[in-house]
Formats: sequence, C-alpha cells, structure tokens
Amino acid sequence: MSTYPRMLRLRQKFPRQRVEHIPATIRDVLGKLNLGTKIKPGQSVALTAGSRGIANIALILKSTVQYLRDLGALPYLVPAMGSHGGATAEGQIGVLQTYGITEEYVGAPIRSSMDVIHVGDTPEGWPVYLDKNASQADHIGVVARVKPHTSYAGLVESGLLKMMMIGLGKRHGAAHYHRVLLEQPYDPVVRAVSRVMRAKAPIAFGLATVENGYDETALLAAALPADFEPTEERLLAKAKEWLGRLPFHEADLLIIDEIGKDISGSGMDTNVVGRKRALRSDTVTNQPTMRYIFLRGLTEHTHGNACGIGFADFCTTRLVKGMDYNVTRINCVTSGYPEGANIAVHFDSDREVLDAALNIIGSRSPEQARVMHIKNTLMLEDVEVSEACLKDLKSMTDFDVLKGPYDVTFDANGNLAAV
Repeated sequence: MSTYPRMLRLRQKFPRQRVEHIPATIRDVLGKLNLGTKIKPGQSVALTAGSRGIANIALILKSTVQYLRDLGALPYLVPAMGSHGGATAEGQIGVLQTYGITEEYVGAPIRSSMDVIHVGDTPEGWPVYLDKNASQADHIGVVARVKPHTSYAGLVESGLLKMMMIGLGKRHGAAHYHRVLLEQPYDPVVRAVSRVMRAKAPIAFGLATVENGYDETALLAAALPADFEPTEERLLAKAKEWLGRLPFHEADLLIIDEIGKDISGSGMDTNVVGRKRALRSDTVTNQPTMRYIFLRGLTEHTHGNACGIGFADFCTTRLVKGMDYNVTRINCVTSGYPEGANIAVHFDSDREVLDAALNIIGSRSPEQARVMHIKNTLMLEDVEVSEACLKDLKSMTDFDVLKGPYDVTFDANGNLAAV
C-alpha cells in the first residue's frame, strides 16, 4: 500500500483555570484547616508521594513540607504507590526521583519500605493495610490528585480515598483490594476502606490537586478527614469537566506517541481513548470508540513499565524492546488485570503498522481513513487528524486548524515524527 490519508494539525481549546502561585495557595488552603490545633511542634507527619506524573507534584510536596515545618512539625515522605517501582523500596524511591521528588528538593526525608501493618477490618470483613513507615508517624497527610479512574466509574474514583487504599496499602494491600474489586463495585469498597483508615490511622488532613486539559494545576483543595468523601465528590466533578479530550469521539486508528505510568495508571487514560473496563456494577457509557490503537513508544519516567500495552492493537518492536517485562507483569498482575501486559501486534517501523492497520478498517479505502495522532493522553492541545475526521465526524471540542492538509511523511527508518 502506498497511499495514506492527508492530515491536519489542530490546536484544541480547553477550560484553563490555573493555580498561579502554588506555595501561597497551599499555605492558604491548609491554613483554613487550623492544623496547628492538632499537629504540635516536634510531632512527625508522614506525607504520601505517589507514582503519577502529577503536574507540579514536587513543588506541591515541598510547599506542604514547608508549611508543616512552620508549624514546628517534622514531616517526612513515604512512597505511596502500591506495587510500582518493581514492588521494591529502592525502586519506589527511584520512581519519585524521576519526578524531582528528592530529599534535597522537598526538604524532608523519604522513608521507603514495602512493609505494612494491619490496622483493622471493614464491616464487610475486608482487611485494611497501612504502610509501616506511615503508621509510625504522629500524623499522616494524604496528598493525591483527583481525576476520573481508568477502570471504575462512580461519585469517587481516583483521589484521596484511593491513595489510602492502594497507595498506602503498598503491594500487599493493592493485591488484596484489586482481588476484592474483581467481585465488588469500586465505590463502596474504597469508601469502606477509607473509613477504617481514617478511624484507626492518624490521618490528619488531605491535600488534593485537580488538573486541567493542559496538564496544569487547576485547583488545590484541603480537607479534614471527616470531609474527604464530599470533598472528593466535588473535585471529581470538576476534574471531569476540565479533562482534556480528543477532538472526535471515534476513529479508525488512534496513534499515540507514548504511554507510561507517569501519564496514567493504565499507561494511557481510558477516559480519553475509550476501552475503559466496567467491573461488577460499575457502568461506563458514551465512551470514545477507536477501532484500532497504535502505540509508538514509552515515556522515560515509566522506567520500562508498559502497563496498558494490552489495551492496544498495534505497537512498535522498539516499544516491546524498551519494556521491563518483569516490572510490567508485577504491576498488571497485582492490579488484577494481567491482560494489561499482553503484547500487541508489533512491527519494526511505523509505516508497517499503518500499512497493516489501514488495510483492515472496513470498507473505507486507506486514504479515507479516520485517523488521529496524539503525543500522549495528558498532552492533547495539539492533535493531528485526517481529512475524513473533519468531513465525517462531529467535533467534541473547540479547535483551530493550524496547518494542512498535508501528506503523511516518514523518516529514513519508516517512522513518523512525534506530535
């Protein structure tokens, strides 16, 4: 095959509420909680540090550390990321370092261990586990991003409650809860676990961040433990409103330059590309529909973790060679989603993938294919789309056409340029 659809470059326009000064905003939102009445000088505070590529996360943690030091407290960080980093204490410190989260930068020690303690059981009999290092603190501050979950749908999805259940549960807790979630709906499980955690562990406050469609910090909010659930429900509604989206709800082929754990827990955000799993009573409606998804590579910060490759139909051989299969396997098996590590059909070059995929899109000729091309599911401002998308599909976002139409071009190795 020698013909490909002609492409255009679009620039999308999303809502752009932003936090202009993060340290000052954190001082403000934490100050409203009157934490000085609870956290006394000389007391220790464990702060959660996760494995996601959250916008400004190093600065958010640094600013929180400084606020606590101003109270006279002794803060330290604990990696709160389930089984990530190869499920080792050293690996989890390494994940934090790639985000600029170091002891020197944040101004606090990092205490990493995979050990947990059993803090209690939910009324349903589900055990609740807590990072041992966090359990030894006088207080715990839960720092997390609130966003739509890539597998579950509900009034609470990914945020403060999940950070307590999966992040602070370490590999032991993450493995257990994911097994429960194969049989039980997510919302009541995460609420039940969080209620035991808040009752039995020294949770002092939560600090939540919400991002906009430009991968920027849009909102910072703090809450006392009793208010975690309504706060997270309110913030999730905002996160869904501000989520970056594809310009069209369907395509014959979606090309993604990179996936990674820093982009999404599933490598790519299924809220953006579709293929979101509905488990038990969770229901997912009105998903984007991509006939085929083609992954070109991995982010540097994912450390070879290619979790989510199983969502794709095609990938490159260079992506497969860049995988750390053991790390990927541990993560996917722990999360109860072994198929997330399945290897997609792969070819040496992008040209070979396009030739294969565009020949099996149905009755459309390859040059009439509806194709979209993005960098990753966090960076959606600039997108390439084929002419057929503009002609045949209803637009889902506001955008300007920056360039095109133009021919698809490949380098000497038969590969596309990144978006």
